[in-house]
Formats: sequence, structure tokens, C-alpha cells
Amino acid sequence: MASSSIEWTELTWNPTTGCDKISAGCKFCYAEIMSRRLQAMGVEKYVNGFKVRQHEAALAIPYGWKKPAMVFVNSMSDLFHKEMSLEFIQKVFKVMNECPHLIFQVLTKRGERLEEVWKHLNWSENIWMGVSVENELVTNRIDSLRMVPAAVRFLSCEPLIGPLPKMNLKEIDWVIVGGESGVHPRPMKTEWAVDIRNQCEKCDVAFFFKQWGGRNKKAAGRELEGALYETFPTPKKRRAALSFSI
Repeated sequence: MASSSIEWTELTWNPTTGCDKISAGCKFCYAEIMSRRLQAMGVEKYVNGFKVRQHEAALAIPYGWKKPAMVFVNSMSDLFHKEMSLEFIQKVFKVMNECPHLIFQVLTKRGERLEEVWKHLNWSENIWMGVSVENELVTNRIDSLRMVPAAVRFLSCEPLIGPLPKMNLKEIDWVIVGGESGVHPRPMKTEWAVDIRNQCEKCDVAFFFKQWGGRNKKAAGRELEGALYETFPTPKKRRAALSFSI
């Protein structure tokens, strides 16, 4: 709930914590590892480790941030986890609606739940919605994302653990690519990242290359073919629900 070292955001806010693994990208989940450390340190929010929890008290936090900023929602959880009640998700959205000076970046791996509940949420223009797409097996999440009337729809291809050729980027505004880091990172091939960059350029989609990853991600750097890619999207006016055809 403070400044973030994540390159594409500025602050993190965790009104929920905890999750469980649903796809290959979850194998070495950094949030699970971090939650164990915080539990060992006696941090109350993580007294149950990585068990899914909703934190009513945390809903007040964004109201204290007076300066404009980008806020990553739930770096330690997934807001659309099946154990998150619709009522609580609505409370989180109400906070985001009432803090228009902040841009909230929400990321999920649970496209099916997103499809189920998005109609019950107020999509103000400061809410950016994204899905994680780590390999071809989960590209269906992109179709789920396209249903949502968010001002910005984005993909987080991190950790990128397989190629993503010929993605359907229609109505997608931003793609983030990053390799896996940690003790046992799975390698990301250069051609995978280059291909995604080229797809974004062809479709006029903002492209952000976050990192190569590896055991020493700082040493590996952030350049792709000798250049930094740090493009952010231009938010659209609030989209009408289902304003496109696929």
C-alpha cells in the first residue's frame, strides 16, 4: 500500500489478499512467496498466509492519496477470484469511482469471473482493466476482456513462458511483456517478445517491455533489441458496453 517498484505503475493497493494457482503462469507466484515472508514478520493482513481475504479497512486508503498517480490494484491477490464476493468487488469499484484523480490498474487471470460480474460494476474512466496472458493456452482471457467497457484494456504477458503468435488485439490498448524472475525462472525467448512488439506496432497498440527477468533481473536489463519500450496507452472515453463485434 505504498510506492511500487513495478515499472508500469506508481502505487499498490491491496483491499484483498490471497489467491490460488489456476494456470502455468502461477507456478512461481511472487505474491505467494511474499505473503509467507509477511506472515513470518507478523503482518496482520497475512496472518492466514495466502488464504483469500477481504480487507474492509483497506478501502479507505486511496482517499488519502491526494496527488494523481497510477495505482496497481491487488498486487497480492486477484480481485475476481471466486471467493471474492460481488458485494466487496462493488465496494472496491465504488472507491475507484470516487477517486477520479487516480488511475486504477486492475489485473486478473480469471476471465470467466470477469464476464460474470462486469455488468454489475461501474466502469468510470479512471479504471484500466487487464488480463494476464502468459502463453497460447490462456488467450481466451483476451476475449473476456473485450467484453468490458473499460477506458483502457490491457494485457500483461508476464511471465511470458511461450509464444503468442497472431493474437487478436482488436479493442486492446496496451500490452506489457516481461520475463520471469526469481530463483528458478523459466526463460523467455527473444523472438517471443519481438513478435509481440511487432504485432502491437501493426495494430497501433501501446507496447511496454518490462524486463527480461532471470535470477538477476537488474543485470538482465530492460532493453529489447537495443531499445527501451515504455509506451503507455491513451485512455479512451468511456466505452459503451459491447460496442464492438468479434
